[in-house]
Amino acid sequence: MTTVVVAIVAALALAALLGWLLTRRSGNLTEVAADPSRTAADTADLGLSTSGPTVVHFSAPWCGPCDRVRRVVDQVCDNMGNVAHVEVDIDANPAAARQFSVLSLPTTLIFDVDGRQRYRSSGVPKAADLRSALEPLLA
Repeated sequence: MTTVVVAIVAALALAALLGWLLTRRSGNLTEVAADPSRTAADTADLGLSTSGPTVVHFSAPWCGPCDRVRRVVDQVCDNMGNVAHVEVDIDANPAAARQFSVLSLPTTLIFDVDGRQRYRSSGVPKAADLRSALEPLLA
């Protein structure tokens, strides 16, 4: 009986560790290397702002965490002035999701005023991280 309890506890500990390893980077913004093969035509259908950076948030109606991302992005964009927010429903626009290799929801991309992708986040980003990434793009 003791062996069974120890095996169950070990399995639960292993599952918790694996879960932590898989989600530890969720929501972290990572800088994206410039891709010279991308052109303005690649992002034309996203509706990017031409007067400032744009936060593009890929979501779906059935995605629970997407609501949290929407609230965080709206809050940051409202407080930063010239930052636009575009939400792309992957059910309605699967081509855009494929084009930007969106494999999980929510996924957030940050584009500069020239339409170049600068940052990417899978999961719910922190408001402070979004602000930190956007501030240099406003200058």
